[in-house]
Amino acid sequence: MAKAGKKMFDNKYNIHPNITMALIPARGGSKGVPKKNIRKLKGYPLIAYSIVAARLSGCIDRVVVSTDLEEIASIARDYGAEVPFLRPVNLADDLSGDIGFVSHAIQWFNKNERKVPEYIVHIRPTTPLREIAIIDDAIQKMKEARRATSLRSGHLASESPYKWFERNEEGYFESIRKGLSNEDANDGRQKFPDVYIPDGYVDVIKTEFVINHGILHGKNMLGYQSPICVEVDTEDDFKLLEYQIERSGSEIYEYLKENFETY
Repeated sequence: MAKAGKKMFDNKYNIHPNITMALIPARGGSKGVPKKNIRKLKGYPLIAYSIVAARLSGCIDRVVVSTDLEEIASIARDYGAEVPFLRPVNLADDLSGDIGFVSHAIQWFNKNERKVPEYIVHIRPTTPLREIAIIDDAIQKMKEARRATSLRSGHLASESPYKWFERNEEGYFESIRKGLSNEDANDGRQKFPDVYIPDGYVDVIKTEFVINHGILHGKNMLGYQSPICVEVDTEDDFKLLEYQIERSGSEIYEYLKENFETY
């Protein structure tokens, strides 16, 4: 697993101002759903939905896929993404953190193009159904928040975790919030602060911050409230996504139908 740290960025970096690049990670391995990034969803590879979302964005200049598998790279190119490199295998296993593939991409572009984008939009292919306007709004919010070190999306939790318990060694429940009595933990959720669950809708990374600090998000991580979204972890999630498309539609799916034959 790649470790964060400034030592990953020893060379000088030329930041290309006002350039925003979508970076879509799509490794070949997946234990829950084999090759899930290219599994069909309503006739199209899962990754195609994220590529199209990024291409339709009015705030994204380039769409790049980072993968370790040539099969995924070929499919990504078919839907309009750039795949200028294959990710090293050691940055594509189950324990590889996001900092690994992001750092690799930054280093590759610096070495091969002599410049790197000012912003990287992390688009996870496992969250296929997005609204383009929301992606653009998140990017704009990040650019306007000058003190922000990054932006992460998250949806409002329907139940407050402050009401949860953990079980001690003797088998008794105790509030997970230290100093909160078991009685107080039973109060209505309105008495507790809102809590957001991070999701894969859209994250925005400031490249200069990553280069200078060797981490992705930093202390001033701007919170962006996103709609509740289905993320693919199991086979059943594909069925749920198909139902969602049939019930509510999807601008990305409609674009795929109009411009691409089923895969």
